[in-house]
Amino acid sequence: MKITGIKTYICHAYRTNWVFIKVFTDIDGLYGVGEATLEYKEHTVAKACMELEELLIGRDPHRVEEFWHLAYRDAYWRGGAVLMSAISAVEMALWDIKGKDLGVPVYQLLGGKIREAIPCYANGWFAPAKTPEEFAEKALVAVKQGFKALKWDPFGASYLQIERKQLNEALACIEAVSDAIKDQADIIIEAHGRFDIPTAVRIGQHLKAFDVLWFEEPIPPQNIEGLAEVKRRIDVPVSAGERLYNRWEFRSLFEQKAADFIQPDVSHAGGISEIKKIAAMAEAYHLPICPHNPSGPVANAATLQLAGCIPNFYLLETMSSDVPWRNDISNEKIKFKDGEMTIPDAPGLGIDINEREIAKHPYKSCKLRHYTGTLTDIRPSDAVTFFS
Repeated sequence: MKITGIKTYICHAYRTNWVFIKVFTDIDGLYGVGEATLEYKEHTVAKACMELEELLIGRDPHRVEEFWHLAYRDAYWRGGAVLMSAISAVEMALWDIKGKDLGVPVYQLLGGKIREAIPCYANGWFAPAKTPEEFAEKALVAVKQGFKALKWDPFGASYLQIERKQLNEALACIEAVSDAIKDQADIIIEAHGRFDIPTAVRIGQHLKAFDVLWFEEPIPPQNIEGLAEVKRRIDVPVSAGERLYNRWEFRSLFEQKAADFIQPDVSHAGGISEIKKIAAMAEAYHLPICPHNPSGPVANAATLQLAGCIPNFYLLETMSSDVPWRNDISNEKIKFKDGEMTIPDAPGLGIDINEREIAKHPYKSCKLRHYTGTLTDIRPSDAVTFFS
């Protein structure tokens, strides 16, 4: 069996554009799918995927590890979001081919299943809330759906520092949600890497009163030493990792003791086998893995395969709703019960994409919302649940 080519697909998804790929083989009907969704760099990452085609054509798709090392070595300018997202997408597509060819789910190729389902926390549940009361109402809906924890960024348009008024508004929002779901679900506070060290420490000290599960990316992701300092100076757990791109960058995170919860993204950190290696490193430090997972259906499918076979996998991020065409552009079938997603048993990643439906939702330019005060505009008014 040999690889014959790659094709990329960009699909508008309201707040971003999903980037999917197919890797084709010379066996009729046998191909693999991957996802490289990289917000605001969609065309760039799609081109980076295509640049890997020359390396791939004529190679055996079963040799996943060989592809990864050649693609990483031959890039010369290694690491970074674009290259690693392209490698991630192709790598997961190769695992998909391998699983389909052998007739087994990917988790079976990685050591076998250790759980039947994985607990989930919700992102996006708050749209389009603006006031503490609206957040509290939305929180009750999400808890009723069964989610084990709720995550959101209450800090408006703040960057580096936060004014007293904005801080008090954020704390009022957190208090309203905390009171509404008390003893029913955990609270996770997201900062999107927005604060300097003293501001992150100040906020972290306030968060102790709400017993938050974790404080996510309190400072910009490039400063792991600074993150470790924040972690030392506050009394709430810290999470990080969505903007680290391979095991070498995560090694620094572990050595600096900079995070309590580790959040690699299967579409950015090197793909399925790289996340498995990062998780093994985290296990040696007795740290749980909670992957960053706010993207499309293929990334979710790949992350579920990892959830099936990683011992220290703790919580899965998922969106509580999505654009209505998510159900059209793939054959995704998610079973969600008692706050847990079932690990699927279909061969490969257990998912396929629909090119014709994707074409109905072409690329649209999207802007970063984090510093414009429009963070809760994360979902359209007609967003729907995509799991059953």
